[in-house]
Parts: sequence; structure tokens; C-alpha cells
Amino acid sequence: MGKVILTGDRPTGKLHLGHYVGSLRRRVELQNEGDYDRMLVFMADVQALTDNADNPEKIRQNIIEVALDYLSAGLDPQKCTLFIQSRIPELAELTTYLMNLITVSRVQRNPTVKTEIKMRNFEANIPLGFFCYPVSQAADITLFKATTVPAGEDQEPMIEVARELVRRFNQTYGDVLVEPEIMLPVNQTARRLPGTDGKEKMSKSLGNCIYLSDDADTVWKKVKGMYTDPTHLSLSDPGHLEGNAVFTYLDAFSTDADFADFWPEYRNLDELKDHYTRGGLGDMKCKKFLNQVLNRMLEPIRVRRHAFEQDIPEIYNILKKGSETAREIGARTMDEVRKAMQIDYFNDAELIRSQAERFKG
Repeated sequence: MGKVILTGDRPTGKLHLGHYVGSLRRRVELQNEGDYDRMLVFMADVQALTDNADNPEKIRQNIIEVALDYLSAGLDPQKCTLFIQSRIPELAELTTYLMNLITVSRVQRNPTVKTEIKMRNFEANIPLGFFCYPVSQAADITLFKATTVPAGEDQEPMIEVARELVRRFNQTYGDVLVEPEIMLPVNQTARRLPGTDGKEKMSKSLGNCIYLSDDADTVWKKVKGMYTDPTHLSLSDPGHLEGNAVFTYLDAFSTDADFADFWPEYRNLDELKDHYTRGGLGDMKCKKFLNQVLNRMLEPIRVRRHAFEQDIPEIYNILKKGSETAREIGARTMDEVRKAMQIDYFNDAELIRSQAERFKG
């Protein structure tokens, strides 16, 4: 299949700026550059159910929210395949086979799994499906023979598990699966966008997100309340950039054109940072500028989303067609997998012939 990109999100809520800067913006760029033979983007509803099994309606409702975010951000179903994970039963089959090639202790050592278990208070009672989601994720990647996975740096341990499983499978059964490489965000700051409260990660559960679908008033309300520098008590105090969410967001989103249009007193972010760290610049001015930057970026997304919201049945039709295409691709890979594992019994003419000979007479 050549060069293949695969990436996706758990449909547990609307997508936020962390998703956008961490992967979604880059997906749109990659799609439009056209340097890959195929691009697949999916909603990982099966993985979302591993810690929402008692609330499937949450996932059901958020499928359309994530689809609208994808389309409004610029993903084009004519250029990439948008699909839903649970519509591809071959993924469950491949997950089962890959589970035999990895140990419990190896999954336990995965730092991403450790973090997620702690965050969800699963230490004493880990759902087996949740514990096994690194293998499920490996199946997502390998079923489509993805060569490249755009993701944040927190996903590197997960991609390494996928690579290990590919090597183990190919060594055991034959050269079928493809080792993927992670594509990290180009902007270092974008690799781990903090929440508006300054905490390490933007998270729906922590309530510290700015969503792609937030209106301008909501964005301003959230920016006004953003964490800055607790030692910056008066205008003359020198400000600190480290841990200052406003400047982290400016690193991730502002451009020289934003300064030219909204704050021509400074030519670029470096000049603004220099003034802030010297003292004599208030946090509210910086927040007002950030608000302008974010709303300029988000307004076209809001406009496109509103247009897509007018024909929801067509959104489901796009996902249905994409899922059918993805299943066709996955079915071809699974034919190769079963053949390599020698479990394609009914298609193995030599097996049938040899067994017939064995029992003759």
C-alpha cells in the first residue's frame, strides 16, 4: 500500500485545542500535501468503551461531535478515509491474535498505561479491556499497514508496543505486518499543550479545555481565567514564562501576522516575551492578544461546523462509506494474517489434500 497515515481520537467529547495543535492541524496539512498514498482517520469508539462501558450513550452522542470537528477543521472525505472503529470487526480479530504475542508484565511497564490507570483510579480494579488497549491500538495501526502515526509524545510508548508486536508477529509467522513510525508535532510546545489552569494536560475531565466549537464569548471567558505567573503581582514585576499557560498558548498558536494585525507594538513573540520578563507589562493585555489570536484561528472552523450541522444525515453517510472502505482494506490484511498463521483452513487446498491422503485406506 506504500506510505500510509493512520490516526484517530476517542469519541468521549468534543475536540479541544490540545487535539488540534497536537495532531488535527497536522493531519489537515498532511492530507493537503498529498505525499502519502492513503490517509485513514478514525473514531476509536471501542477503546472509548473500555472505560465507559456503563455509558455507551456518551460515545454514541460524541461520534457526531468528533466527526463535525474533523470536517470543520478541514479533513476532507475525498482525500482521507473517515471511519468508526467498531464497524471494522477485523480489528477485534487481529487484537485477539496479537494478545498472544505480548506479556502482561510488558503492558504493565508501559508508562502511558500507568498514567491512564492512575488518572482513572483503576489501580485496584482495572477493566481487562482497558488494560489491553495498547494491543487494540497496535491492531488499529497494523491492520491498515500504517507507516506513519501522527501523535503527541505521550503516545510514543504505545507506538513502541505496536512495533514490538509487528516484529514478533513477522518473526513467528512471516513478513506480513508493517512497523509504524510516530510523527510528532513540529512545534515543541504543541507536543503537550497544558490546560487553561496550567496543569500538565488539557483534559475534558479536568474542565480545563478550550473546544474547537466554543463561541467567541466562551473563548474569552476561558482565556480571562487562564493561569499565568502567580508572582507577577504588579505591573512593574518581572514576569516568568515557565508554566505560564498564556505564553505556552502563544508559542503554539501566534504568528508574526497576528502581531502585525493585533499588536504592532511588537514585531514577534520574542519581543513580547522580552518585555514581559523585564516587567512593565500586564497579564490582561497578553490575554486580550491571545484571545484575538485564538478567535481568528477558530472562526473559520466555527463557520464550517455550522454549515456541516445543517445536514447531519450526510455526516453519517460519510462515516458509513469510510467504514466500508476501511473494512475492505482490513479484510485484505486479515487474509494475509490468517494465511501466515496457517488458520485459513478452507482456502488451504494443500492442507485439505494432505489430510485427505492421510486418512485414506
